[in-house]
Amino acid sequence: MISVQIRPILSALKRHKAGTTLIVLQIALTFAVICNAFYIVEQRIDRMSKPTGMVESNMLAIQYRWAGVDANAIPSLTKADLQALRLLPGVEDATQTGSYPLSGHSSTEGIRTDPGVKARIALAAEYFTDDHALATMGARLVAGRNFRADEIGFFDPSKVTPPAAVIITKALADKVYPDGSALGKQIYIGNSMPSPSTVIGVVERLQAPSPTASFAEYAVLVPALLSSSSGNYLIRSKLGQLLAITNEAPAALVKLDLMRVFPPNEGIRTFDQVREEAYKVDRGMATLMTAICALLLVITAAGIVGLTSFWVSQRHQQIGMRRALGATQRDILSYFLTENLLIALGGISLGAVLAVSLNVWMISHFEMSSLPLKYFVEGVVLIVLLGQAAVLVPALRASRTSPIEAIRNTRA
Repeated sequence: MISVQIRPILSALKRHKAGTTLIVLQIALTFAVICNAFYIVEQRIDRMSKPTGMVESNMLAIQYRWAGVDANAIPSLTKADLQALRLLPGVEDATQTGSYPLSGHSSTEGIRTDPGVKARIALAAEYFTDDHALATMGARLVAGRNFRADEIGFFDPSKVTPPAAVIITKALADKVYPDGSALGKQIYIGNSMPSPSTVIGVVERLQAPSPTASFAEYAVLVPALLSSSSGNYLIRSKLGQLLAITNEAPAALVKLDLMRVFPPNEGIRTFDQVREEAYKVDRGMATLMTAICALLLVITAAGIVGLTSFWVSQRHQQIGMRRALGATQRDILSYFLTENLLIALGGISLGAVLAVSLNVWMISHFEMSSLPLKYFVEGVVLIVLLGQAAVLVPALRASRTSPIEAIRNTRA
């Protein structure tokens, strides 16, 4: 039946070129946008759902800056701070670090296995911390050992000194030594590190401070506390004590030394707040893309309903004559559904070209990857179902047209 109807449908569409062209273009634009938008939304959701490698519950992050403190006094002040934090009744453990996963602030260095080779194997985030870092973060050691207390020193950012021992993430270990274990082997950190660092441990995962970085899975833990005017304390509270520690930990630090500042926005945050802030842009982008898709789909559906309703009113006599000649309600309904399907397929064909073109443009300007085939398939299914649903109401109204009523209205 559908194959028989295609020829008269195409003939009818040729007589309504303007309306047909507008709907085809509208469908094409909608198809192109939603395919790419769905891909962007899924990428953002995947990024936001990636684990940091830390046990994020019961975690408090405190960022601080010393004000007018002698640089030589910072190591002793830092030790006093950590001791005070670890002795708080509700604290499980605490560490100092220059940065941490999702903090957004990081030191990065190139990693090599041969200091004579200019090209680096990978770029990795550096975490300057101590032997309490793994316990505080909840990072899982999958090979080797943790730092010992006697290996921890203080790092002066103005002086470049290669660490004798480091802990690296499994992703970095696999990248640097793809043919075997990195444990016990040597790596060179940075361009001006003449001495190698021995890998003494491998952690399962520890995300880089910037979740959007291309090296987000690569990190190096260095056994050194920062001897600088600013830093971060990570504090793991005991179960159910996070709220109390959020108030008690800063108070304990201020009691030790008033010469410190906690930045208003990033000074004192639970890790839930850190995660929310880190992915604020991704969440906003996903929400915006979803809203745009929903708006385009509603506009497209409204256009299909309006055009079909207009055609039904114009073809009122024709429909009545077909009913008088024996056409059933099902025949009339099938006619309009088939007509809409052909229009949708025309719009999808043009939209596929636009979708690829838009994706190529985003690849060149925003470092996007190629649009996977599944988004085209999902787009086709969505547009076809939307079109058929949108045309259903006016098509059903047309199928219920009485032959006698149509003829009477024509004579009138």
